[in-house]
Amino acid sequence: MAAGGPSVFLLMVNGQVESAQFPEFDNLYCKYCFVYGQDWAPTAGLEEGISQITSKSRDACQALVWNFPIDITFKSTNPFGWPQIVLSVYGPDVFGNDVVRGYGAVHVPFSPGRHKRTIPMFVPESTSKLQKFTSWFMGRRPEYTDPKVVAQGEGREDQPS
Repeated sequence: MAAGGPSVFLLMVNGQVESAQFPEFDNLYCKYCFVYGQDWAPTAGLEEGISQITSKSRDACQALVWNFPIDITFKSTNPFGWPQIVLSVYGPDVFGNDVVRGYGAVHVPFSPGRHKRTIPMFVPESTSKLQKFTSWFMGRRPEYTDPKVVAQGEGREDQPS
């Protein structure tokens, strides 16, 4: 019997970012990327992507519909570091600059089949009143240089006020 390397398994992800609810904003687009552990490697598909700009629907729910396809395959020897998808939503501010309207992340489902996930979105806040005023005055809201930090736990400890 020949000694082989560690056995691997494949994780195939295909689906779509269907829509979003941002009642106060319009003309938004979405970016996605994946965050995964060091034992994981993409073998096929795209690790990141950017959607088209969409406008709110004219019905009562005013959804922003992208139907943005996702198709990627990973391989791994270990479930530790299971992949997460990170979404970033951007749109124009009053000056026409693209600013972040929300970040969110969710693990890829652990079981096979059809799944629907709702991802809560958030925007970072300035840490001081001076930074808040400066960002408002300059028209530049705080945003992450790398949106992948949304899926990482480091630095998320609750700081006493």
